[in-house]
Amino acid sequence: MTEPLAPVASAPLARTHLTQKHYYALDNYYTGAPVLPAESQPNLVPQTYIESKPASLAVEAAVAIVINGIHYAVLMASPSQLEYLAIGFLYSEGLIEHSYELLDWEIIPVTDISSLQKFAQDSTDDESSLLEALPEHLLDYDTYIIELTLSQRCHQRIQAQRRQLAGRTGCGMCGITGLTQALPNLGRYQQSLAQAKTVQPSLEYLLKIRNQIATTQHTHQLTGAVHAAAAMQGEQLYLFEDVGRHNALDKLIGWQLRNKTEVECVVMTSRMSIELIQKAIRMGLPWLAGMSAPTSTAVRVAQRYGLGLAGFLREDRVTYYSGL
Repeated sequence: MTEPLAPVASAPLARTHLTQKHYYALDNYYTGAPVLPAESQPNLVPQTYIESKPASLAVEAAVAIVINGIHYAVLMASPSQLEYLAIGFLYSEGLIEHSYELLDWEIIPVTDISSLQKFAQDSTDDESSLLEALPEHLLDYDTYIIELTLSQRCHQRIQAQRRQLAGRTGCGMCGITGLTQALPNLGRYQQSLAQAKTVQPSLEYLLKIRNQIATTQHTHQLTGAVHAAAAMQGEQLYLFEDVGRHNALDKLIGWQLRNKTEVECVVMTSRMSIELIQKAIRMGLPWLAGMSAPTSTAVRVAQRYGLGLAGFLREDRVTYYSGL
């Protein structure tokens, strides 16, 4: 698998919707009032203004992950870089350790009833019977099916770990059964992290990445509704956007595996919650930084397994929580 991965043709990342904005004008625009301080006009009623205008909203698609004919998970994600999302998700789930273990893949946009029928016919597990009715309301959603073929060794891992995951945008652990799956022992990754020689990233370096994210995160500029995971290679920024922060990081992990490259620091535009810490530890990442705060659990786990963690990366400051 050395060929470049082709993106899904013309997958929309944003759509335009008509909106109606209601707002109050500034103090000096009260109806029939002179331009005087508000405290000197206690009986004034502010005028409500209404403005109709189109707005670009981020597309949130249902992405069904089918592995060797088994319906493994449904993620809610942005329909871009889905091939990297699939590889990163497989790695984060512990189903593959190298990108070459993914033997083949196909990304199928579900656009009509015939697409759903093919999906049902190709199903090889018990869930296929549930799809025979083919409810048309599914066509109200942006839906993509990623059919993956893994090696026989990986197939055995799937059977040992199989679960059904109904993904939600803000949560990377929805649907996981059992605490041992949701809160895994990551000790096998601790030694590689302890051997990492990467020094603490400087404020200057982190702000450089942050500033480049601000000018490169095009879908967020358009919609204000997506997260990003980004890393620097030399002077080149590699950025991956998604409505789910865990999906954005999985896309970066998939890109890293695909290109067999090392990453020293990843910057996330989101808060640092536990599922991001787990993914970063699995990928052997020395440093993870976020523009918002980490949770207490995220800091404790990062400290336990040797992940450097930073947060509150703003215009002129950053706070380090581990790796001190």
